[in-house]
Amino acid sequence: MTAPNSEERRACWGARDEFWKCLDYNQDSVTACEKYKAEFEANCPAQWVKYFNKRRNFLKYKEKIEKEGYEPAEGAPKS
Repeated sequence: MTAPNSEERRACWGARDEFWKCLDYNQDSVTACEKYKAEFEANCPAQWVKYFNKRRNFLKYKEKIEKEGYEPAEGAPKS
């Protein structure tokens, strides 16, 4: 597999951004964003799709922790 050129990267990032915007608008409902998901997956290499999906999950988790704070699980060892 060859690396995407700058035009292909821009198309990938644009499709990713549209998909994420749809997910944000629809409270992470993938079924409401199927069209954008298909475009995202068609415009980006599979490895990039996997990375971007993990990145979104991490960013959402980080945002939640920043808003709500961190509560250790009951029975978790204290450091």
